[in-house]
Amino acid sequence: MRCLVASLAILALTASIANAEVKTKVIEYKVGDQAFDGFLAYDDTIEGPRPAVVVFHEWWGLNDYAKKRTKMLAELGYVAFAADMYGDGQFVDHPKDAGQMAGKVRANVEQWQKRAVAALDVLKKQPQCDPAKIAAIGYCFGGSTALQLGYTGADVDAIATFHAALPTPTKEQAEAIQAKVLVCHGADDGFVSQESIDAFQEKLKDAEVDLNFVAFPGAVHSFTVEDSGKHGNPGMQYNKEADEKSWTLLLKLLKSELGPVK
Repeated sequence: MRCLVASLAILALTASIANAEVKTKVIEYKVGDQAFDGFLAYDDTIEGPRPAVVVFHEWWGLNDYAKKRTKMLAELGYVAFAADMYGDGQFVDHPKDAGQMAGKVRANVEQWQKRAVAALDVLKKQPQCDPAKIAAIGYCFGGSTALQLGYTGADVDAIATFHAALPTPTKEQAEAIQAKVLVCHGADDGFVSQESIDAFQEKLKDAEVDLNFVAFPGAVHSFTVEDSGKHGNPGMQYNKEADEKSWTLLLKLLKSELGPVK
């Protein structure tokens, strides 16, 4: 009898997984006069609002990698929205082009923050989203963007960054952070100076922000991106161990701050 019950339970779980389907769609929105194309993903077998995550892309733009991470979150039951920080869903593949596009956004911090806030607002309006349970995450440039969102005082419960530059907040910006912050950093990342790390940590400590800063030994920039070495830059390489451990830390953060998904 116990074997029969166990078999039925396994069949029910298998059927549930089989029936689960991640739906995706492009959502057009505007910031000022400029058009943006974000990417929404959610499991349509889950009924009602659920915890949500806004995902900010690397300096390449809203490419397949950002969408992959968004779908991974949706598979876990979250509703996830990949923001478009450049407009029209643009993405590039050459480091020079990516640097120019990211640099243009970084040069106007007020506009940078407005774009991040606009993406958060789009996510909050989705019927699948529980606006009281939201996190923001980002990779590289996107991690810096998630922090800039936090600096605005945005109502998010958690912020997680992966191989991101760490813009130093002002005293007021640090004190405005409402979220618990996770920073996943490559200990050998030559793109992020120790001075910027120290300044960032000091400001958040002074503001009594709940910060978990994790440096992965041997990891360099872009350690979560499997094809990051394709440009031949030794400072940008995938690190499987750091990738998997940082993802586990993220999921632990989401569970603790957003609660369980249905």
